[in-house]
Amino acid sequence: MFKIIKNFNWIILSSFTCIFLGILTFLTFINEGFIALSEKNILLLLSLDVVLLLIFFFLIFKNFLRFYTEGKKNKSGSQTNLKYISLFSLFTLIPSLLVAIFSLFIFNFGLQKYFDDQISQAVNNSNDVAISYLEENKKNIKSDVILMSVGLNRASSFFYTNPQKFLQVINAEKILRRIDDIYLIDSAGNILISDSSLDKGNFSIPGEETFDEAITGVPVIVPENFEDKTSAMIKLNSLIDTYLYISRNIKPEILRYLKETEKAVDFYYFVENSQTGIKITFAIIYIIVVTLLLFLSTAIAITFARRLTKPIINLIGASEDISRGELNTKVPEIEADEEFKKLNINFNNMITRLKKQQDKLLVTERYEAWEVVARKLAHEIKNPLTPIQLSIDRLREKYSSKILDGNSQFNDYLQTINRQIKDIENLVNEFSNFARMPRPVVKKIDINKVINRSVDFMKMSIKSEIEFVIKKNHFIMGDEEQLYRVFINLIKNADESITEIINKKPNYKGKIDIEILRNNDYIFTVIKDNGEGISDTKKAMTPYFTTKKNGTGLGLPIVSKIINEHSGEFLIKKDKGTKIEIWLPAI
Repeated sequence: MFKIIKNFNWIILSSFTCIFLGILTFLTFINEGFIALSEKNILLLLSLDVVLLLIFFFLIFKNFLRFYTEGKKNKSGSQTNLKYISLFSLFTLIPSLLVAIFSLFIFNFGLQKYFDDQISQAVNNSNDVAISYLEENKKNIKSDVILMSVGLNRASSFFYTNPQKFLQVINAEKILRRIDDIYLIDSAGNILISDSSLDKGNFSIPGEETFDEAITGVPVIVPENFEDKTSAMIKLNSLIDTYLYISRNIKPEILRYLKETEKAVDFYYFVENSQTGIKITFAIIYIIVVTLLLFLSTAIAITFARRLTKPIINLIGASEDISRGELNTKVPEIEADEEFKKLNINFNNMITRLKKQQDKLLVTERYEAWEVVARKLAHEIKNPLTPIQLSIDRLREKYSSKILDGNSQFNDYLQTINRQIKDIENLVNEFSNFARMPRPVVKKIDINKVINRSVDFMKMSIKSEIEFVIKKNHFIMGDEEQLYRVFINLIKNADESITEIINKKPNYKGKIDIEILRNNDYIFTVIKDNGEGISDTKKAMTPYFTTKKNGTGLGLPIVSKIINEHSGEFLIKKDKGTKIEIWLPAI
């Protein structure tokens, strides 16, 4: 039960159950329902109503107790819940009580007027009319069967000599008397002659009592199995063991009126004989059903109050977390109205944007710090490199001709020093480039063309297969040269990662897949390779971190910095190699 209550669908289920049971109870009480009117059924329905009543009472009491406890603890939202619950309950209670009092008054007044003398007389007259009609119909058919028997007795000679002539006499009598069915039968119930539209199989043989009474020559009303017919029977004295059996149909509309009259009269006298009990029973049923619906309304009020205040309380809690600098908080998703859902989504989006801005600020601050370090390193390292290079040149000029033995070894040493100096110069240049990287000069560009240019350039120098299919143009505001540098760097890194596997497995086929799509307001670019992958995707974004022997660890940080300055997002994921995601604002 409580699991159902936690789900919003319980409101629909409970409302339908309460309304259905209420209507079913009243319909059964007035004998108009598909459940038979009996004391057992009424008690069963009332018991079900009481069970529901107790359940809702328990739920209401439990919730009010909880709200009272929360109010004493000054828990956020408890006062608002109580306010809404009180208002809902008040607006439900007052109309329900007024309707209940008015309905009971009207019922008692109406029930009393129901037994007014004029109404009683009208009911009795209707019953008398119905009885008189049936008696008159029986009287008429008795007269008709006597007159027909006289005519058939006169023509009895044709029964044996000219049967066709006898049938003509029967048909004439049928038309004259407006009879629907005519049978000549013997005492065993066998049909001798028939002039009826009904199948002989539908003929109902009269009982022995009817034959015993009719044998005296007196007309007898036959108890008919068909309620829509009036039948009579008489013995034909001029024929041996022959009885005349006739029937006249009662018109369907008259039959319907007779049934309705009989039913109404029976119900009237039933109500008249039990009006006091009916009043009491009605009052009990009405009070139980109204109270049930009242408790249901209160339970619904509690649910809606909690549903209304819970999103607000969640927003208050989230805003307090944000005020403390906790930008990782989120407003939990709950079942609520569309307005609250939209508010929660917008609030969470705002937090996400704040978090992204904060992260971008932190990244920018780190980049600025790294730029200072790179600039200082480049300056401190580059200054002594020129004197060192000059010293090596002088050593070669001064001592190369004087050293005979081991001259080649001496030159090798100098060349080694020169290569190391060149490597240091390259490293210094990387530092300088990172430190002096200009701000992007943005303009409208087609990102597809930039990627395609990068792919065409790299295809000439790498072993890996690159697949990049252009389906449609995607325009952004960006610096074409800087973004070109980004994709060159990423494709180069992917190829180097694949090369590490090829060195171990010469037959290995490297592949780089590039896909570009539009996702809402962003251009979404994915670069996937089947290389070694990056062991630590978080450290990969840190300057000077590298897994390559001759790497500087500045490639990916430069890429990240360029994407960040384009108001985009740069992500590295492990996916059977490396998966790079680049998000750039679309136009």
